[in-house]
Amino acid sequence: MQDLTPGDTICPMTDETRPSNFVREIVDAHNRSGRFGGKVITRFPPEPNGYLHIGHAKAICLDFGLARDYGGRCHLRFDDTNPIKESQEYVDAIMDDIRWLGFDWGPHLYHASDYFEQLYEWAVELIRKGKAYVDDLSGDQIREYRGTLTEPGRESPYRNRSVEENLDLFRRMRAGEFPDGSRTLRAKIDMASGNINLRDPVMYRIRKATHQRTGDAWCIYPMYDWATASPIPSRA
Repeated sequence: MQDLTPGDTICPMTDETRPSNFVREIVDAHNRSGRFGGKVITRFPPEPNGYLHIGHAKAICLDFGLARDYGGRCHLRFDDTNPIKESQEYVDAIMDDIRWLGFDWGPHLYHASDYFEQLYEWAVELIRKGKAYVDDLSGDQIREYRGTLTEPGRESPYRNRSVEENLDLFRRMRAGEFPDGSRTLRAKIDMASGNINLRDPVMYRIRKATHQRTGDAWCIYPMYDWATASPIPSRA
């Protein structure tokens, strides 16, 4: 075996020897076609509900590493939508760990909570278009109605409320008139879909808890799927 001195590497990587993977191959194909203008912008979206583990480290190296290797940028966007489990302690620890791994997000630090008002307004718009409704089913009932991987789900008896009633109930949810777990806002998609995730997923739940950034301004919080599927952040 060849002796190594400090600073040596076993096999310095060049464009020809750098290992690839299916993600890099997709990026390369998009860059060759000019599909996204040659910009590589990635996002690392942790929930600040604990300390990072090895799986997070792999995701950080992928997200930030791709952005670095292609001359792009990576956004750090915290999914802080569950105040019961989250804290500023975990936010700080996650940022420290990312820096310890050798990466930095520069000016691109975001939180889902930065966009709570925008997410709420988008939800209202879906209600107005008849694409979302307030449901009174409990969590256990929602799971029961959802069906299985081999059986279609059943529609909630509250699925066909009028737009006006849904708007009123959602406004009252935000105002704190109802107890935790008594109502949710669900997307109206397809209870018979082969993809169980499309069977009217929950968008908002009532959770009367103090948030580490927004305090007591909100008592309804967006679900992870709604917050991450929405086009935020909008800043460049």
